[in-house]
Amino acid sequence: MPVPQKDGPRANRDIRGVREVQLIDETGQNRGVVSFFDAMRIAEEAGLDLVEIAPNSTPPVCKLLDYGRFKFLEQKKAAEARKKQKTVEIKEIKLRPGIDDHDYETKMKAVRRFFEEGDKVKITLRFRGREMAHQDLGLKLLDRVKAETAEVAKVEAEPSLEGRQMIMVLAPR
Repeated sequence: MPVPQKDGPRANRDIRGVREVQLIDETGQNRGVVSFFDAMRIAEEAGLDLVEIAPNSTPPVCKLLDYGRFKFLEQKKAAEARKKQKTVEIKEIKLRPGIDDHDYETKMKAVRRFFEEGDKVKITLRFRGREMAHQDLGLKLLDRVKAETAEVAKVEAEPSLEGRQMIMVLAPR
């Protein structure tokens, strides 16, 4: 029956199939190549764990350290990295072909704010009734949006007609 794999580096008796290891002590000094059993003995005398740092090198590099503290610091590092990671959201702005100038400016203010926050913007232009016959008006409006946001955003998806709506996606530069 196979042994289940653990997360993270192997430690102490989990290190198998190795006769010699490159040993680094708790102060960071390289002790050179020693036998695995000598390394385990040194770790037990120091009250520390033998942790495999670089398993793919020949011989594997092992370090003397407190494994519980090591795992805690690794988890803390991973949590910090997750906290700094920003998820890019796609915000949607809905327009109509006959939009008035003031309404258009208000929507554009919101678009610029979304770009400052680092989000992508999906611009949806909805056609109703007979407006479908004047898709060129919608295309002109989306070209105007594209021109006004050119310095802060790039077009990720060109305007395309899907049913009764024209969709364009912009991403911050």
